[in-house]
Amino acid sequence: MSDKRFLRAFSGPAPERPPFWFMRQAGRYLPEYRELRKQTTDFLTFCYTPDLAVEVTLQPLRRFQPDAAILFSDILVVPDALGCNVRFVEGQGPLLEPLKSEADISDLRLEQVEQHLQPVFETVRRLAGEIPDETTLIGFAGSPWTIAIYMIEGRGGTSGETARQWAYRDPQTFGRLIETLVEATIIHLRCQIENGAEVVKLFDSWSGVLSETQFQSLVIEPTRKIVRRLKDDFPHVPIIGFPRAAGVLCKHYAQETGVDGVAIDPNIPLEWARHELREMCVVQGNLDNQLLVAGGDAMEEETLRILNMLGSHRFVFNLGHGVVPQTPVENVCRVAELVRNWRPS
Repeated sequence: MSDKRFLRAFSGPAPERPPFWFMRQAGRYLPEYRELRKQTTDFLTFCYTPDLAVEVTLQPLRRFQPDAAILFSDILVVPDALGCNVRFVEGQGPLLEPLKSEADISDLRLEQVEQHLQPVFETVRRLAGEIPDETTLIGFAGSPWTIAIYMIEGRGGTSGETARQWAYRDPQTFGRLIETLVEATIIHLRCQIENGAEVVKLFDSWSGVLSETQFQSLVIEPTRKIVRRLKDDFPHVPIIGFPRAAGVLCKHYAQETGVDGVAIDPNIPLEWARHELREMCVVQGNLDNQLLVAGGDAMEEETLRILNMLGSHRFVFNLGHGVVPQTPVENVCRVAELVRNWRPS
């Protein structure tokens, strides 16, 4: 059994207090990040520069001493590696040239993914040697459905109408895209593990827009394939899934995909998660990121409520989604302090 608190949450009795980290714990809310970000105008170049990506990953460790570091990268490095035109525009976020036809899918270049992402793997390798001995290194990727939305809609922030209609209208062609993304995701995560990632996480940020039947075919089935393939090679590496806004379908996700942990968003009732999820897997979550902005007594009370409800079992404290740019650093410090000092009564 590992001595690392984070890994112990997945491999045995719950540690004396739950491990914690924060989604997007490195980013624009930190002044040191904003200063470093000035060194390059292009966000993907920033992600592909190991010196910068390593430093950004380490910044929140120095401030908050979380139990895990998550690789600084972006889920859209995978479509970029496949040959899509991906760019990040200030004030608009990521923009992609949308896929519109079967020919566009055929043009994707799976064979170049591993080579294209070598800078990311170098970052993982360097982090594995630089983070504190007690800290767990998390790698990650976007799940196929979420990446498909970006590739077809050309941006995030939509409800995926074009992608959902394509999947209904031409499931065979759409299935080819999903299969390509399954393979690319396996390559991406396998190489992260080989270079030192001790846990990997799959972000399905747009799973909540799907019907039950499409959730089964576009979220559960691809995730199950990825998990099975990774577990064949790395049976002891925990895999966390984040089917954001999936509601009660989180239970089916936990039952059917084989993930070791499920991250839940703030809309999941804690009582439901305690009764329906935690006997099957580790639960991770789920402080509202807007409460982290607001701070004060409400933030502290909710942090303690989450800990008291879930903290005595196998649990990882986190947010229900990522830290937003306007978050006061002192609020993150306070939540970290509350988690570190909490013990079951």
